[in-house]
Amino acid sequence: MNNNSPNTSSQNSTASTPTKRILTGITTTGIPHLGNYVGAIRPAIASIQNSDSEAFFFLADYHGIIKCHDPAAIHESTKAIAATWLACGLDPERVTFYRQSDVPEIPELAWILNCSCAKGLMNRAHAYKASVDINNEKTDVDPDQGITMGLFGYPVLMAADILMFNATHVPVGRDQIQHIEMARDIAGTFNHKYKPLFTLPSAVVDDEMPLLTGLDGRKMSKSYSNTIPLFGELNPQVSAEKQMHKAIMKIVTNSQLPEEPKDPDDSAIFEIYKAFATPTEIADMRAQFAAGIGWGDAKQALFDKINAEVAPFRARYEELMANPKELEEILQMGAEKARRHSRKQLDKTRRAIGIRPLAKLK
Repeated sequence: MNNNSPNTSSQNSTASTPTKRILTGITTTGIPHLGNYVGAIRPAIASIQNSDSEAFFFLADYHGIIKCHDPAAIHESTKAIAATWLACGLDPERVTFYRQSDVPEIPELAWILNCSCAKGLMNRAHAYKASVDINNEKTDVDPDQGITMGLFGYPVLMAADILMFNATHVPVGRDQIQHIEMARDIAGTFNHKYKPLFTLPSAVVDDEMPLLTGLDGRKMSKSYSNTIPLFGELNPQVSAEKQMHKAIMKIVTNSQLPEEPKDPDDSAIFEIYKAFATPTEIADMRAQFAAGIGWGDAKQALFDKINAEVAPFRARYEELMANPKELEEILQMGAEKARRHSRKQLDKTRRAIGIRPLAKLK
């Protein structure tokens, strides 16, 4: 964050809201996998179940088109992600659950924020700098080749997502902390230049959150094609349960034979198992590793443990996927709830910058 932002502390207290307000965005690219469930979906839903905090969960489809230019993929991903969160227990009555593109005030606010955001701030964004660095490693290539304004201005749209609802807390991974700092900077600049309308948000990072290892030993990620599907890969010819079982059986292991003692702390199987098991079950599995459990048996135990938790959600997921009308109705209900906030906030913002009626009309 730019520590030279004008009057940051005073602006935060002036524009803050008394209620803790949590905001979480889910980019609509790809189909949710086990790492998404353990690292984001399960803890996010659990965190609000016994909380009085306001919570906003949105499908970030405008963010999705920055990197994904396949209309069918964006559409199917939006459907699958919405169904996943609802199937896993997100209560649309308890939270505001909406699609970003259904709230037109957000991109309008992004434009307004663009007009007071320093370009130099965007030059320092990690994603933009990484793309420039790749181009600079090549010969006779412009540093900005292939870089869209969507990628360059991504942090401003993310700031608009957050500031529109004056979110106080934004759960993110460590790689996203910079974007929250930028949102604070953008809010502070606007508040100083015009009027203190925006709360300065805080990043919430859970260092205890497990990052699952994928099938090949690297971090589980769509980018590495090493994920375990949560509810299947939209392949109706093979059941989702069988897809999960098949993926788990592909986890890379060493060549140790059954009955040879194995190190659980060097095993992706054990690492994933810990994310689903109780302390007693974890201790028992550790003992089985020391006793030389076979890799096939360990993988089957892992599948049984995961499937016991996920199977009830899977049925609801498949029901929602077969009934997109229900999904759409839920998202439209959420959009209307979101717009009750966004219309008011945008009106205040417009008036602050001088865009308001010239006179009252009869």
